[in-house]
Amino acid sequence: MMLLATLVLFPLTIPTAWALDDEIQAAKDEGMRLWGISEWIEMQPYLEPAAEAGDVDAMYYLGEATRLLDRGLSLRAMAWYLQAAEQGDPYAMLRLFQGGACTAGDRCPEGFEDWHHAALAITQPQAEAGDPDAMLAMYHIQRMFEASRQAGEWLERAAEAGQPEAQTLLGRQVLNGRGWYLTNSRRLGAAEEWFRRAAEQGYVPAISQVANVLRRQRKFNESWEWMKEASLNGNYDSRLGVGWCYLDPQRDDRCQNEQEKIKGWAILHALSIEMDDTSARSVMEWNEDQLSAEERREAEELADIEWIGREPPLSRFPPRFGY
Repeated sequence: MMLLATLVLFPLTIPTAWALDDEIQAAKDEGMRLWGISEWIEMQPYLEPAAEAGDVDAMYYLGEATRLLDRGLSLRAMAWYLQAAEQGDPYAMLRLFQGGACTAGDRCPEGFEDWHHAALAITQPQAEAGDPDAMLAMYHIQRMFEASRQAGEWLERAAEAGQPEAQTLLGRQVLNGRGWYLTNSRRLGAAEEWFRRAAEQGYVPAISQVANVLRRQRKFNESWEWMKEASLNGNYDSRLGVGWCYLDPQRDDRCQNEQEKIKGWAILHALSIEMDDTSARSVMEWNEDQLSAEERREAEELADIEWIGREPPLSRFPPRFGY
């Protein structure tokens, strides 16, 4: 049995007992960069020193990577989640509940029926005290209890409290039918408002969503500017879209630019190198006759100078508690 009787003494976002030294922090940063592009094997050696030093995020994401690689809650994944859960991480507790760690694995939290009960006990007081991150966690916890109304209420509270991931998630739910709106234009406007509130905080997935919802409202010029902004902030999908638009601006209405085929090829070439990206390669193959061999060489030189390794790093920005 894992002894979790003191969990309520820990905050939701738990600092390590001491700051990571520079070398371990740099390794953790690289591990998280690799997590952002779904390199689940390569990321692990970079996060392990931080986990061994007591970093709860490193423990949790090592659990996530292992679970995804093993296609379920394996013993290896459970070991990482248990370490994070000991430190009070509610998302690790929810993964343990989802995977049946208590019912099938006989690894239950002391004093609680199952792991989602433990997550509720530690998180609800913090959420009630006004912690926006805890409010978002309560949304996921209530979903585990199949309490959809309570989950929705906590998501709204988190969004109203300024939690950008919650704002973005709420905007997506509005687009997908949440709430009552007399017209589709009002629904799009309501979603846009939530996305903008998160985007104003620099939350990159929301920047990308602003571009998407503006395009659905046929505000193509403004949408293009937001797509470029998301690309410059490292959003993979937006970077691919921008590169494609520069290479072939006639592809669709999202492209509100003049053709800059060398720049477009450079962006796509960088994606193909940096992320071993098949989508970028496909776009390049479809348009390779637009550039001469000399222009392609010029574009690849530009990629080396300006796009490969650009900061902030490319990411797909997976949510903390995703699939």
